[in-house]
Amino acid sequence: MIELEGVPELIDPVMVAAFEGWNDAGDAASAAVAHLDREWKGEVFAALDAEDYYDFQVNRPTVFLDGGVRKITWPTTRLSVVRVGDANGKGRARDLVLVRGIEPSMRWRSFCNEILGFAHELGVEMLVVLGSLLGDTPHTRPVPVSGVTSDADLARRLDLEESRYEGPTGIVGILQEACTHAGVPAVSLWAAVPHYVSQPPNPKASLALLNRLEDLLDISIPLGELSEDARAWQLGVDQLAAEDSEVAEYVQSLEEARDTADLPEASGEAIAREFERYLRRRDPQAGPGVATEGGLTEGRDSSYLRDTTSGRTRPPRPVSKDQREPRPTDEAETDPESPEDSGDRRDED
Repeated sequence: MIELEGVPELIDPVMVAAFEGWNDAGDAASAAVAHLDREWKGEVFAALDAEDYYDFQVNRPTVFLDGGVRKITWPTTRLSVVRVGDANGKGRARDLVLVRGIEPSMRWRSFCNEILGFAHELGVEMLVVLGSLLGDTPHTRPVPVSGVTSDADLARRLDLEESRYEGPTGIVGILQEACTHAGVPAVSLWAAVPHYVSQPPNPKASLALLNRLEDLLDISIPLGELSEDARAWQLGVDQLAAEDSEVAEYVQSLEEARDTADLPEASGEAIAREFERYLRRRDPQAGPGVATEGGLTEGRDSSYLRDTTSGRTRPPRPVSKDQREPRPTDEAETDPESPEDSGDRRDED
């Protein structure tokens, strides 16, 4: 049963969702939604029953102490609401319903129906799902973000790509298909994460997703320290890659391939888009400045880039596709919602 007591009447609400797991390389998508929730001080109004959707041997609950009292946090999906608008009252006000959780272990159709039940009760106009996948993209270039929808009319109206993928999918693909059958406009935004530095966090990819979300919804998102974190992340990976000549050579080959493919990115339309984003952020309340994805400035300690599971302090050596062993995170490379012509790497074994 859906109970929405205490939730105010929403203004032009849009639901923004991300799920940890298969569709969340580098934790970029879930971190982006967590940023929105934190910056706008989201208020949780609902949580799905963890018992219905999660295998606790796969996603284990955690125990913590609260004032000396032991409590348990169960893995689940929570919904919160935030109001978007300038502090001085200028600009268009609207509400975002944020959905953040873990990809469910079971009963995906019931899970999606419950999410859509909330969307219907709240009058949600559109659902935007964020995802991230591994790809052959250099960390030194702007993060590619693809906007995909199954709705042909929505694709034309919002300048998105119409998904024609066939193959295995995750909860993002299932939720988007459920929206199509329910008549709810749905869009998925996918950021490509460099496969040679896939361990989380990846603030640069999170920043790229938020930039694209700004453009899609025509809103201004406060960035906090995210821009600085993204620059520090890139500087840290630069330093780690410089320690290995093979990795440095491999990154250079990716840069050359990307630059050749992305020559149109220097078009007047791309420059105008960046300038519009700058104008939106001129208000001090909106953030520290332009959300530049590339370029190097002084960064902070990048020790968080260490892969704690392997003790690695630098990106792994690149290998050919024939030599590459299957990795758990590689599943994201085959994610269906990313268009085939985006240049992202996929396993073909």
